[in-house]
Amino acid sequence: MPNLNKLRSATRGSTGRHPAAASSLSRLRTALTVFFALDGFLFAGWVVRIPAIKAQTGASAGSLGLALLGVSAGAVVTMTLTGRLCRRYGSHRVTVAAAVLLSLSIALPALTHSALALGLVLLVFGVGYGGINVAMNSAAVDLVAALRRPVMPGFHAAFSLGGMLGAGLGGLVAGGLSPAAHLAALTGVGLLLTAAAAPTLLRHPAPVPPSPSPAPESPPFRKPGRMDRRSRRLVTVFGLIALCTAYGEGALADWGALHLEQDLHAHPGIAAAGYSAFALAMTVGRLSGTALLERLGQTRTLVAGGATAAAGMLLGALAPSVGFALLGFAITGLGLANLFPVAIDRAGALAGPDGVAAASTLGYGGMLLGPPAIGFLAEWFSLPLALTTVALLASAAALTGYAVRNASATPRTG
Repeated sequence: MPNLNKLRSATRGSTGRHPAAASSLSRLRTALTVFFALDGFLFAGWVVRIPAIKAQTGASAGSLGLALLGVSAGAVVTMTLTGRLCRRYGSHRVTVAAAVLLSLSIALPALTHSALALGLVLLVFGVGYGGINVAMNSAAVDLVAALRRPVMPGFHAAFSLGGMLGAGLGGLVAGGLSPAAHLAALTGVGLLLTAAAAPTLLRHPAPVPPSPSPAPESPPFRKPGRMDRRSRRLVTVFGLIALCTAYGEGALADWGALHLEQDLHAHPGIAAAGYSAFALAMTVGRLSGTALLERLGQTRTLVAGGATAAAGMLLGALAPSVGFALLGFAITGLGLANLFPVAIDRAGALAGPDGVAAASTLGYGGMLLGPPAIGFLAEWFSLPLALTTVALLASAAALTGYAVRNASATPRTG
């Protein structure tokens, strides 16, 4: 009860906050940041070993695409259930449980020797991945409302930074460490970090949202409730923007290294650096996201980001050399960096946490459904041509963002 009272008092305003309450919120923010970074780190550690796992299982591009669908299926089904679990057990507990499952399941793909077995274990991995993404974003929504500060981009920057570190370290060990040893080490790292950050989440309940008192840069979320028809439509639109941009992130994560190694004959370590360059650019873009939004506004950020990502992906997919392809991946990451956070923020502005949950599910669905789609297109055409669909969807996100520019400026109502 003392912690709960501290957190409630911390939501009454940004001024006059009790030092102990501010410290509780700060610890929660740090712990959540660790889980966002851990999620990105583990996911990137898996994706840089996809070429080796593909060779180990003897899967074709199409078979690999079907196997990767296991991640999508497990995650999407879990995302539809995680909201209920969060309401029953609390988003903090669900975040910790999903982090444990994700850490344990990442070691399983290296134990498989067929596409079917790979797909089955990736189903388990997808359950952990989908669960932690919904749960930690739900926890972050509560914390953002309590802090009355637009800190959500910082959490997503931590995810990107974790992805960059995971891909970078994966690239360093790809040539000398077997997938089994590498992924087993990731399990150990995941469990250690979860053990370090979990006590903070488990000791502190989710902060109570503040009473409505709109501020220019960080208006409060609406109380949870049913969305009206107009809000539901607009939330779906912003969810589709998130889907279009997350499609690119998932495609580069799962197929970027393979494109560099298979089509451009890059060394495995250099191939792994492709996702690292993408993640680094995305991290830089998200860390500077608040300043960019203040300068350009949300609509111009969506349009400029989508156009930049489209140009970068065309370069990355069609470049004749590794250097230009890496440059294209970095430009793509810079362009996509703030599209997902802006889309989720606008959904929250329209419908509160319910809008955030709905748009997040659509968005992460794009990240998870994109890789198998790329696999099928690569089987029918070629991998470089399949990757150009990332540019197509980034352009669609930019056009959609401009089309709903008036709706995106609609203020939140309590």
